[in-house]
Amino acid sequence: MPSTSHYSPLSVIVSSSRYRAPLKLSFLYLTPRRFLHLRFRAIHLPELASALTAFSYRCCRRLPNTHIFTGNSLFSRMERFWTGSGINRNKEMVEHLQGYGVLRSKKVAEVMETIDRAVFVPEGTPAYVDSPMQIGYNATISAPHMHAMCLELLENHLKPGMHALDVGSGTGYLTACFAVMVRPQGRAIGVEHIPELVESSIKNIQNSTAAPLLKEGSLAVHVGDGREGWAEFAPYDAIHVGAAAPEIPPALIEQLKPGGRLVIPVGNIFQDLKVVDKDVDGTLTVRSETSVRYVPLTSREAQIRGY
Repeated sequence: MPSTSHYSPLSVIVSSSRYRAPLKLSFLYLTPRRFLHLRFRAIHLPELASALTAFSYRCCRRLPNTHIFTGNSLFSRMERFWTGSGINRNKEMVEHLQGYGVLRSKKVAEVMETIDRAVFVPEGTPAYVDSPMQIGYNATISAPHMHAMCLELLENHLKPGMHALDVGSGTGYLTACFAVMVRPQGRAIGVEHIPELVESSIKNIQNSTAAPLLKEGSLAVHVGDGREGWAEFAPYDAIHVGAAAPEIPPALIEQLKPGGRLVIPVGNIFQDLKVVDKDVDGTLTVRSETSVRYVPLTSREAQIRGY
């Protein structure tokens, strides 16, 4: 059962990890004996990839304070080598995530198939590899499995007609996914403090299947300090933050609609993906979904300097 804490809007927000496994069990998962049978017979790379990736996603996400890289799981580099090389189409990427149990929601799978990740990554990079990628200005686009996780966490708050805010929208990928989920009559807003990224993200969206939503105004990306949210279209049913804050910005709590949900990485060296639910009376419920590693949520100047 997930650990949760209940707080009033003025309370300090603290919680414990959802995936806190017993230490003995964690060591059992790490033992190489689970893979010894692979040494005694011929094996194809996809079969080995399946074992390694299932090991990483289903077991290592449970470990506290794991050392991971910008939204990837513990064995991200291993996964990048074994599981990314055979994926060359967006649909296959989604099927890959479904096959390993990372992506369970049919709706989220449909949206990720609709929005082609290749349109939103730098030209010449392997778009469908399950890894974060640099996009310039000391910013990254998260790995596909992290996008899938965040979309599933927010799915019930991304219904048609709802409002969604994407802080640190980067290349615009997740903002476009939000827009597809809340259409028609909904609104998805991206906020990014690097003007050049805002400009390029709009071009990305114009080249994607979300282009009509941008044209009609239900999808927009703005230059701004995401720590302050975007008050014009508040309150929001769903808020996603794509960079780690030392603490949850008060403006985002204020702009979260009663009944809404905020997903945000919190921490400095050690970070947890926090899930914040606001009850109808304004009371906050906070839990930790998993350990992560994101770039920091900071000022534009600090990000350009490299934090």
